[in-house]
Amino acid sequence: MEAPVSTSTSTGNPGRTTDRPISLTAPSGVDRAAHHRLDEAWLAAAWSHPSTRVFVVSGGQVLIDDTPDGGTGIVMTPAFEAPPTETHRYFLGTDEDGVSYFALQKDALPGRMDQSARPAGLREAGLLLGPRDAGLMVHAVALENWQRLHRFCSRCGERTVVAAAGHVRRCPACGAEHYPRTDPAVIMLVTDEHDRALLGRQVHWPEGRFSTLAGFVEPGESIEQSVVREVWEEAGVRIGEVEYVASQPWPFPSSLMLGFMARAVSSEINVDGEEIQEARWFSRAELREAIETGAVLPPSGISIAARLVERWYGEPLPRPLVTAAAL
Repeated sequence: MEAPVSTSTSTGNPGRTTDRPISLTAPSGVDRAAHHRLDEAWLAAAWSHPSTRVFVVSGGQVLIDDTPDGGTGIVMTPAFEAPPTETHRYFLGTDEDGVSYFALQKDALPGRMDQSARPAGLREAGLLLGPRDAGLMVHAVALENWQRLHRFCSRCGERTVVAAAGHVRRCPACGAEHYPRTDPAVIMLVTDEHDRALLGRQVHWPEGRFSTLAGFVEPGESIEQSVVREVWEEAGVRIGEVEYVASQPWPFPSSLMLGFMARAVSSEINVDGEEIQEARWFSRAELREAIETGAVLPPSGISIAARLVERWYGEPLPRPLVTAAAL
């Protein structure tokens, strides 16, 4: 199917909205201080300062623990208590009190005597951590993912070395510099002339799981064009107006989710069967009933998808009254 072309961007009032923030996007209070990344003397002094805090990242996980105020935080230590490492030490920035933060990439998380300390990935920890720790974890996990997957020079094949406090890899053979990769992806809540929302289920999701449509931006394509193309390819629905809403870092392993509201100009659904197995239009009443009965499992967790649906729905999504058989 050839996608119709439409790249108009709406700036109108979307109507009913909610105030729930998008996870992983709140200001962290940490200045990344990129100007220090090449200053080896400054980095050495920061590392040895008693106020500096360090945590280990391994396989996309960190250790988290309960805090005295009833919250949850990343388990951090002074630098002199941190596990030794030669190269995989990443400077993440400084806060307004002058505290510097580093992450160490290791093959395994350190053992902990505290019974409440536990390993967690972003999907769990992102809902529990405060803005500072969530921001630090997103930064560290994104760097770790990139470092593990890009160890060799794409120009000559030589093994590269870590530089710029973890934010560059340099090739000692040809001199090329390689920077962390971020892949833009669009994610959109599509509505039709009856103000129904289009939700789809990917082929590998459990029965009943529905969410917004999404896909990667292709080379030479604007993000608005990507919204139009992805909806057409996955669901066979034509798109008119496209309104940008917000973005969200999504290091699984290296995406930046660009959230949109989009208005359909056709309603017939024709799923591709490869990525999307099923897609349906929902009114607000239909979605509420389907969630409450357990027939539909809505987007949840830290994804921007839930916030896009709630922007249309007008309030936080209901909780299931019946547990879906798929779970």
